Amino acid sequence: MWLILIIYVVMQLFRYLLDWLNIRHMREQSGVIPPEFESAVDASLLRKSQDYLVDQTRLAAAESVLMSVVIVVFFFGGLLDLYSSWIAALDFPSLVAGWVFFILLYFAEQVLAIPFNLISVFRLERRYGFTTTTSRLWLLDLGKETIISGVIVSLLVFSGLWLISRSPGYWWLWFWILLFSFSLIITYISPWVIEPLFNKFTPLEENSLKKSIIDLAKKAGISARKVLKMDASRRSKHSNAYFTGLGKAKRVVLFDTLLEGMNHGEILAVLAHEIGHWKRHHVLKSLVMFQGLSLVGLYFVFRLTETDFLTAIFRVEVDSFFSRILVAVFLVSMTVFLLRPVITAFTRSMEKEADRLSFELTGDSSTMVSALVKLSKDNLSNLYPHPLYVIFHYSHPPVLERIRALREFQQAGSWVMGQG
Repeated sequence: MWLILIIYVVMQLFRYLLDWLNIRHMREQSGVIPPEFESAVDASLLRKSQDYLVDQTRLAAAESVLMSVVIVVFFFGGLLDLYSSWIAALDFPSLVAGWVFFILLYFAEQVLAIPFNLISVFRLERRYGFTTTTSRLWLLDLGKETIISGVIVSLLVFSGLWLISRSPGYWWLWFWILLFSFSLIITYISPWVIEPLFNKFTPLEENSLKKSIIDLAKKAGISARKVLKMDASRRSKHSNAYFTGLGKAKRVVLFDTLLEGMNHGEILAVLAHEIGHWKRHHVLKSLVMFQGLSLVGLYFVFRLTETDFLTAIFRVEVDSFFSRILVAVFLVSMTVFLLRPVITAFTRSMEKEADRLSFELTGDSSTMVSALVKLSKDNLSNLYPHPLYVIFHYSHPPVLERIRALREFQQAGSWVMGQG
């Protein structure tokens, strides 16, 4: 147990070291505006973006420290044994006892996160001019999220425990199939059922932009049945655009903040990037990778729960199967951090490929460069992330790297045309 505790603490300290390196690296470039941003960012805005990163990092670190202390006390301080004993004393049927065991822990984690979410939304984000939400809207969102997540977690827990009881030797495989099928169902119904509970989606007005979007999708061989505008400005001034749904539910969604802040060419470039993900089958590739990792993880959880090894190490006297699963998931989750460099390298390569296809579809990288500059400026993005921090945390290449790659695509394309 002490060895596992030491490993966990070292991993958490390494996370904080990455945060510190990232901030120090950014501050070393204080006042240095990249040539790509000279026309859009001045010294005061650069300082503002750096202050924003520092405040975000401090808040995230405070939440992480609290959660880490809770985890250490719970797993290594004897609370797991007390909790397991209390659940056993309730004398519920096995399925009900398992549901109570996991659902209470899930909501306990959500409750601990609420104060930090409040500080983020109503203090930090408002300080930097992003928050537009109201207390009433925040409470409504919290209520909806709690109900929806509670229903989903309950369905998965009941289904998983039932599979364990019916197939003790292969439940890990059946549960993986269940998770895979469930994720597909949620992805399909989310645009119709879940997303409208939080935002209003209206068809984009019939104009040249909508026609250009549809033509762009057709050029890539994708049928975008709906082009919708989302009222993101009700909650935040951050902007984005995305494709969502499967099959007939496929749609293009534009934040109203994006429509207000960018011209048509820039919007098309951003959408061309998203189309690139579909064209290069990145959704399928990501699904295969993450589901493969899930399958391996579930198998290791299964193997760990087959013995009394875990509950003996963590001194759980009431040897419940639920405690074994919880400890096994905790140990397997620790290994995920070690895989992050591989996962983020994979996603960054896909983002670069999507940027290349954006250039190929539009024939011009300058609009995507202009869009990235605006997005970075409007979202106060960090222009100087530490390389090691990027390796562990960035799913996209740093913005300067993306801009320089796009310009290389343009130069290479111009060279080829000149040779022709």
